[in-house]
Amino acid sequence: MHAVLEYTYADDYLQRREAHRSAHLSAAWQAVERGDLLLGGAVGDGPFTALLVFTGPDPVRAARAFAVADPYVTGGVVTSWTARPWRTVVGDQASEPTRP
Repeated sequence: MHAVLEYTYADDYLQRREAHRSAHLSAAWQAVERGDLLLGGAVGDGPFTALLVFTGPDPVRAARAFAVADPYVTGGVVTSWTARPWRTVVGDQASEPTRP
């Protein structure tokens, strides 16, 4: 299974992120190295949201643990977040590959 962690950023995200960016990216790459995080990044032209895709035996738990410790969250750059299960069915890494 996968999980999607969705962030909503503060309106002044671009100005505030620099103070926390290095620590945030370090935490994200550590999650990649552990095999928890597949992809992550800002969505759209805002950027006022971000998506991070987690995997592993309990990806929702991994996503939640990441969020509560993320410097973007603890530093107030992220104003809200949600971690939800994502049952993937298409693609080489789908958790439940389903073909017609």
